[in-house]
Formats: sequence, structure tokens, C-alpha cells
Amino acid sequence: MLSQTAEYALRTVLYLAARQGDELHRVSEIAEDLDIPQNYLSKTLHLLARAGVLTSSRGKHGGFRLSKPPSKITLAEVVAPFDGPTGARICLLGRVACSDKDPCPAHGRWKSVSNEVSTFFRETKVSDLLESPVARVKRA
Repeated sequence: MLSQTAEYALRTVLYLAARQGDELHRVSEIAEDLDIPQNYLSKTLHLLARAGVLTSSRGKHGGFRLSKPPSKITLAEVVAPFDGPTGARICLLGRVACSDKDPCPAHGRWKSVSNEVSTFFRETKVSDLLESPVARVKRA
């Protein structure tokens, strides 16, 4: 459902949120800890910084951190630079024109699923995922 880049972005934002504070985290550290190719991750983090999700600092002691508290960042904000707005429904079968008036064969069923997915991304905050019992066990 998400592109690999959007998945990496979500994983990285959760990683930084679990280590929330004033400390900056280097791309090399994040890439190693999350097992993501460093060059790929670097581009992803710079896009997140341009989108306002992260702040970055250059130099020897530079790195990345969240631009605001995890409770103020939605999952939609994190994935939007990579997968577009999660509120925009696309045709599951790839049709250019797919609507209630001109539906594809999957439209009726996909519309309700797509709406639920969009709502999940718009309403779920990064902090919500940190508060889950699974997240607490896996935190570093």
C-alpha cells in the first residue's frame, strides 16, 4: 500500500520520536539501526525536512530530529512527500476516470476501504504508535 520510501520515512520518524529530545541523529546512525541504505535514507530525510516534519543541521555535529512533538505529527504528514495526499483516492484498477458516476468494477468496495485508510493516516499521530504495547517493547 505504501511505497518503500514512505515506509522508510515512517520507520525513521518513529525511531526519532522514540528518542525525542534536543539531540540530533546522524543519517549513518539511523541507517545502521534501521537497516536502510544510507544514501537512500539521506534523500528521504531531506524531503521530510523540506516538508516540515524534521529539522536538520549540517556539519560535524549535525543531523536530524523531529520538528515538533510526536503528538503534533500525523502519519499523513509523514507519507505525503512520497505517496501524495492520503486523502486522494485513486482507482484501484488504474483508471484515469473512476467515480461514483463512472465506476470501475472495484469502485464500490475499494471506496470504503480507501476512505478508512485515509482516515487512519489523517487521524493517527506518531505518538499514537509510540504508545502501543508493541512499540514500548521494541523501543531502543
